[in-house]
Amino acid sequence: MAEVKVLYDREGKTLTVWFTDAREEYVCEETGEEVVLMKDRSGRVIGFEKLNFSVADPEMLRVAFETAPA
Repeated sequence: MAEVKVLYDREGKTLTVWFTDAREEYVCEETGEEVVLMKDRSGRVIGFEKLNFSVADPEMLRVAFETAPA
């Protein structure tokens, strides 16, 4: 089963999303829009991190996940 992990670091003000195992990270690339792309050895994006991300009430932060029809 595929798993997506979403991590919110309130102190660091980052939102990190992994599409696969974080241990596969080989290199990071900053996009210039306060977003860092994490890539595996083949250059495939396996996650991203949004810098300077914050919400007024972290207890109210919700993540919705939908799949597109095949």
